[in-house]
Amino acid sequence: MSNDRAMRRALVIRTAFLFVLWLALAGVDPMGAAVGLLAAGLAARASLRLRPPDHWRVRPAALGRLAVAFLYQSVVAGIDVAVRAMGPNPRLRPGIVACTLRTPPGTARNLFCAMSSLLPGTVPTGFDAQGRLLVHCLDTNQPVAADMAREEALLAKALFVDA
Repeated sequence: MSNDRAMRRALVIRTAFLFVLWLALAGVDPMGAAVGLLAAGLAARASLRLRPPDHWRVRPAALGRLAVAFLYQSVVAGIDVAVRAMGPNPRLRPGIVACTLRTPPGTARNLFCAMSSLLPGTVPTGFDAQGRLLVHCLDTNQPVAADMAREEALLAKALFVDA
């Protein structure tokens, strides 16, 4: 896909997203919708100057597997956190685990960090001097780094980044 075509496509997608957001916040009104469409278009153009589009190819089947795995892990981790925290003898060994990421810095890595912050029991807190993701977890004896690597691999399969 040519760069101009990718930029036009990103402009349309971002404008549509921002316009839908406008409608959700302001309601559907003919005059307001006209202003909202203009504002969305201008905001989308500004966003493209600040953050050009990444080149992703979404793989629907892999994205579905990622969604199912994410939901499953969310439920299992939520139950585990509840049992650990609410039990008569809380089994908590909180601490920081360093995880090596394969995803290069950028939108895909930010998406992974945001996604992993939604899982109960783990919170990405930043990066160390070696570029490893620092994850605060409730039990440092759990395979946090391996779990993060598995989640990152699922995301990478769902979103191919064209170099």
